[in-house]
Amino acid sequence: MLPQEIIRKTRNREQLTAEEINFFIQGLVEGKIADIQAASFTMAVFLNGLNNEETLALTLAMRDSGTKLTWSELSDKPIVDKHSTGGVGDKISLMLAPMLAACGTYVPMIAGRGLGHTGGTLDKLDSISGYQTAADIKKFQQTVKKVGCAIMGQTKDLAPADKKLYAIRDVCATVESIPLITASILSKKLAAGLQYLVMDIKCGNGAFMENMKRATELAHSIANVANGAGTKTTALLTDMNSVLGTTVGNALEVEEALNYLKGKTPDKRLDEVTMALCSELLINSGMAKNSEEAEKMLRKSIETGSAYEKFIQMAVGLGADAKLLENFASHASYVEPIYSTASGYVSEIDTRKVGLGVILLGGGRTTPEQKINYTTGFTSFCQIGDKVDEKTPLCYVHAEDKSVISEVSTLIREAVKISENKPETAPTIIRKIA
Repeated sequence: MLPQEIIRKTRNREQLTAEEINFFIQGLVEGKIADIQAASFTMAVFLNGLNNEETLALTLAMRDSGTKLTWSELSDKPIVDKHSTGGVGDKISLMLAPMLAACGTYVPMIAGRGLGHTGGTLDKLDSISGYQTAADIKKFQQTVKKVGCAIMGQTKDLAPADKKLYAIRDVCATVESIPLITASILSKKLAAGLQYLVMDIKCGNGAFMENMKRATELAHSIANVANGAGTKTTALLTDMNSVLGTTVGNALEVEEALNYLKGKTPDKRLDEVTMALCSELLINSGMAKNSEEAEKMLRKSIETGSAYEKFIQMAVGLGADAKLLENFASHASYVEPIYSTASGYVSEIDTRKVGLGVILLGGGRTTPEQKINYTTGFTSFCQIGDKVDEKTPLCYVHAEDKSVISEVSTLIREAVKISENKPETAPTIIRKIA
């Protein structure tokens, strides 16, 4: 086979065979196919797409490009996981994994770092001193077996084709391709040996998929390919037109997640999405008959303290200090309120700008190798429908550099629109796709 012929077929909208796709991906990993050829291939896919069969073949080829985890010794419980397409204030993985482990499942979660304006689960966990997000596979498997859950990053051995192809997509403007997004997400998830998966497809101005059409298309693509690969998968489209929860920023979100697991009153939208995603996995894996039974199990895991204890055990198993976790809190050098210039109701939030605010504070990256300030971000962030005035701030900004507070405050005031009348509340769970 010739790589240029595979590129030509994709360019001309001719269907590729699984053998051709395997040849191309294997050649990429082995260095036999040049980056410029891979870039041409991704652009051809970006412009012309792939059908479901081709996307499945690409996903499996990328999954099979490295180590595939097996859990044959853990056959007593279902192997489950969740993936989010990225949002602002999305700390659900931190609660979901220990809650599901407390309900009797295994959760081997391969997570990612922040991308653009969205936060990353690994960056949040890195704010916990000692936590090893780059643990080796053996330690990861031992923690899953002992605790029931573990969250870490992709190793060089898991789906290496994805790491190489993503770097190429990132610099040649083909990141947004739905077939390539599908293969990138699922190659890592399927390499983790999952039996059940739930996707959280974010839709709104704080998501990569801002409109319903694109979000729905991605949800169908992922569900079709994952189910075709033998992992039972459903997808929920969830609202990302405002911050999820009340905090944005790495350590601040860990603190909110721990408070949730301790049973402290949670943000309504955050609780709704967390319960919905967890329930999907409990129902699909046969651990619960319906959403009512699933939610009862999940609430019990919080009330008894077992979910919180699972988080502590997981963190300690991956290197964290249990004593530091007991009273975990984020302490920035400067904490100041941001007030609106007008009184009224929050009617709209440009959530992407909120995410960019965290980057300005040093809590996100502008270059891949940049070190970040884990304590920075926002707390008590307003939600659509909240009333604000001269005594009720839009949020509190947490900063390590006082000089950026003024710029960030201006950005937040621009992001939050105020109106005289209270707006109607939009649904948090938009749609389910199986």
